[in-house]
Amino acid sequence: MVTISGRAVSGVGLGCMGMSFAYGDDTASDDPRVVLGIAAQAGTAERAMMLDTADVYGPFHNEELLGRVLSHVERERVLVASKAGLIATGDGNRTRIDARPEHLREAVDASLQRLRMERIDLHYLHRVDPSVPIEESWGTLAEMATAGKIAALGLSEVGVDELERAQAVHPVAAVQSELSLFRRAQLAEVVPWCERNGLVFVAYAPLGRGWLTGAVSPATRFGEDDFRSRLPMFAPQAILENQSLLAEVRAIAERRRVTAGQVALSWLSAQSPAIVAIPGTRRISRLWENLDSRRLRLDSDELDRLSGVPEPRQPRYAESAR
Repeated sequence: MVTISGRAVSGVGLGCMGMSFAYGDDTASDDPRVVLGIAAQAGTAERAMMLDTADVYGPFHNEELLGRVLSHVERERVLVASKAGLIATGDGNRTRIDARPEHLREAVDASLQRLRMERIDLHYLHRVDPSVPIEESWGTLAEMATAGKIAALGLSEVGVDELERAQAVHPVAAVQSELSLFRRAQLAEVVPWCERNGLVFVAYAPLGRGWLTGAVSPATRFGEDDFRSRLPMFAPQAILENQSLLAEVRAIAERRRVTAGQVALSWLSAQSPAIVAIPGTRRISRLWENLDSRRLRLDSDELDRLSGVPEPRQPRYAESAR
């Protein structure tokens, strides 16, 4: 059972970013307040639902949206995670890093107000700032945890060296990084480190930013307001080249009479008991689909076949997408 700050957490939560940031408009979206409300009600006092947000999503709108919904939800049903350390530049969805102590103090206090909470359940350093020693950024968040404003601390997109430096200052409860069947680098060192040290690994983009649902086709094009328009894996030629990588996922999904996304999430959960996946969605039907993936258990042959699927050869980001 995965626990954070003594609270058990469901193996599949909800990434809230896409409701306010990065993915552009979707005419098929449901009311985000309804989606969030249903997700919250899917949690229980025995196993909370992780709802993941950040101050930069919007910016600020995502936390405000979640705060309004949380005011009508039994708090023991949810574990709220937020982040600070990135600032929106005003240029599309681009951001810059700022993990200076003075910024982090202001950011956490502002997040508490937007979320309408006295204490954030889990708060991440969104990115390590190359201009600020991690001990300074992490120490600032540790001070806020000691002051009762944060229950547990996490790090996003870090390696083992940074984890060990942070752990020497204050306990790390969770690590959040991209992890999916299409992006597996974290399985080599970071996930095993989390297992050895009793941390939770929170996998964002566990459906490959939509790729692993099978919804991306050679005819798919993304608007300028959609972050994926700047990602190498979503360039028109790359979409065409990568179609074959889904063949095994689709074959297993068809045989099991489930969706491709459910197969991808089940494969991910089988990689480590420390993993919590936070797929994002703006649709109620997709939310239930993702939550229902917890019932699917792939056999060893299916897991091996999926693990044998090559990863996309394109890098995660182009320099201009950072």
